[in-house]
Amino acid sequence: MDKERYETGLRVRSEVLGEDYVNKAIQGATDFNREFQSLVTEYCWGEIWGSPHLDRKQRSILNLGMLAALGRSHEFELHFRGAIRNGVTRDELKDVLHQIAVYCGVPAGVESFRIARRVLDELDSGD
Repeated sequence: MDKERYETGLRVRSEVLGEDYVNKAIQGATDFNREFQSLVTEYCWGEIWGSPHLDRKQRSILNLGMLAALGRSHEFELHFRGAIRNGVTRDELKDVLHQIAVYCGVPAGVESFRIARRVLDELDSGD
């Protein structure tokens, strides 16, 4: 493991997904999945998200499209919240979801809007 890349990944992952979520994932790791948590932190977050060639807003938009296309609702919600932290506006999010509906299919768009509404309602109510 590259310690510097891991530390970068831990920092970026916490900034995008939230410190509580990341702490729970890391601290909740077992002997079975501890190496996987390290791999995700080091490579996904340290190597890929830590690269300077795309900004976080661009990466968030990309992730939303890919996760919707793959039907990964849990990860979509997590990254939808991250997109908001990364400065993607509500108007931009709405356009992203429209594009998802056109290119991934209306059912993917329906599910994406369902998740988005739940998250935005939660944020608006202060929960």
